[in-house]
Amino acid sequence: MIQYKAPLKDIHFLVNEVFHFQHHYPSLPGGSEASPDMVEAILAEAARFSEEVLAPLYQSGDEGCVWQDGQVTTPKGFKEAYEQYREGGWQGMSAPVEYGGQGLPLSLGVIKSEMIGTANWVWGMYPGLSMGAMNTIYMHGSEQQKQTFLLPLTEGHWMGTMCLTEPQCGTDLGQVKTKAEPNDDGSYRITGTKIFISSGEHDLTDQIIHIVLARLPNAPKGTKGISLFIVPKYNVNEDGSLADRNAVSCGSIEEKMGIHGSSTCVMNFDGAKGFLIGPENKGLMCMFTFMNTARIGTSIQGVGAAELSFQNALPYARDRRSMRSLSGTKSPDQVADALIVHPDVRRMLLTQKAIAEGGRAMLYHAARLADFMMAAHRRGDTAGYEAYDDKLGFLTPILKAFLTELGYEAANHGVQVYGGHGFIKEWGMEQIVRDAQISKLYEGTTGVQALDLLGRKILLGKMKSFNEFRAEVSQFIATHQNRKEMKPLIRQLKRYMLQWRINTFRIAFKAARNRDMVGSASVDYLMYSGYIAMAFFWAQMADAAYTGLKVNAVDKDFYQAKIQTAEFYFDRMLPRAKSHGKMMLKDPKSLMQMEDAHFMLS
Repeated sequence: MIQYKAPLKDIHFLVNEVFHFQHHYPSLPGGSEASPDMVEAILAEAARFSEEVLAPLYQSGDEGCVWQDGQVTTPKGFKEAYEQYREGGWQGMSAPVEYGGQGLPLSLGVIKSEMIGTANWVWGMYPGLSMGAMNTIYMHGSEQQKQTFLLPLTEGHWMGTMCLTEPQCGTDLGQVKTKAEPNDDGSYRITGTKIFISSGEHDLTDQIIHIVLARLPNAPKGTKGISLFIVPKYNVNEDGSLADRNAVSCGSIEEKMGIHGSSTCVMNFDGAKGFLIGPENKGLMCMFTFMNTARIGTSIQGVGAAELSFQNALPYARDRRSMRSLSGTKSPDQVADALIVHPDVRRMLLTQKAIAEGGRAMLYHAARLADFMMAAHRRGDTAGYEAYDDKLGFLTPILKAFLTELGYEAANHGVQVYGGHGFIKEWGMEQIVRDAQISKLYEGTTGVQALDLLGRKILLGKMKSFNEFRAEVSQFIATHQNRKEMKPLIRQLKRYMLQWRINTFRIAFKAARNRDMVGSASVDYLMYSGYIAMAFFWAQMADAAYTGLKVNAVDKDFYQAKIQTAEFYFDRMLPRAKSHGKMMLKDPKSLMQMEDAHFMLS
């Protein structure tokens, strides 16, 4: 059976010793409420809820949802867990006070979501989708829309969804056909079908607020003609109570490879009443608020898959006995030595550990940037908001794609550690793999994220955000290159950073002559960038661990393990970047020269 224990020691290490959130929070509007004692209490309670309430529902939730006559029933225990979540005020923890939230920093919400998502990603998708709806309404909705829809969403009485995909289009939203026709009262009639809608219908709350892309009459073709609408499951009276059922229904739920406990719905809008959010024909721009929220959230799944698989592979590797160590018997009183003594098993375990802890550091850094971004928004500082949005925008495709690719790899290592037992359902390791696979697909596949990074953020952005990140790393290198313990890591980081810059210029030069170069290089470029970026965060953790060794004798083993994992990452994982670097510079000829018809085998 899958077990989960919140990695609070590692979380506190990042919060207090690497990123120093105790100094960061007082600089934020309302951040003084996030005192060290308050933060510790929140993390402890989030850990308890995740371990005791959500983790036991993970494997049983794999039985899936049930659809009947348009109604969806979630797995046993999901609704009761959500009631505890809502009563605990978790949904509005980082939401603005004026709209029912507690006003705590966004980064605290990310840490909470990481624990929830690792314990039970499938359950966590339901309130996670609501967070995206809340952010979209907060950023782009009118004051009336905020009062009507945002308040009950923040309080957790209602939940939300994101409705983009249609049968004929997924990533290419320029093909959206759903129509929005104006009513006399200022509302709109929304007509069309959306597919793959997570949490589109369920029994956790009565009301569901759908954020829907649709086209107004005579709208421009393509993405320039898409608008965004709020479409409630139930119409809402002026006093906020629920009125009659809106003309939106769930036609079916999908039978999926994984995340069975998440209701993935076909949603039919048959002239449903909706309300325009944001400007006409600017729906995609507004929807990116939701999508970026979801992409950061999806990166949590990559970290969570690595952490959960590692937590369960490690005790198995310690207990399971097979063969003798190549360097000599380690347990002569036992029939065989433990799996963990074998180098290849240690390779898999250390890879899982490096991915989980390195990914967590990247995630918390991004959450810190989000804190600054939202603080600027609340102050009305447009320039500050855009500056931090650019910084976060550069990291978002790396977080979403790189961490989910590595999280899936880590989940597979967990199955491999178990051997044949890993393939058997009762152990739960194969479920982590099945559930993790979707993380590489939704909110844009790895290929889509790679095009966003290389095409938009690097080439069209003229390397602005890349240079800002490089400057941050360079400052760290300059500050720490003379620290004796850090020199081996700093020398490598410095070389890789220099090569990253040179190779980016090389791709830009090649792409100017052949646009297919962008598509052929993009995924390798993203993975290359991800490995180097994670090296920066492992260097920061190693530096903090060396400091910890000098001042904290109690946690000596923890700090030593952190340093040794950093050394493993630089020695065994960072070199992967070199192969991606070679491939991304190759001419696209061998990819593009074959005629379409020649792909057929006969």
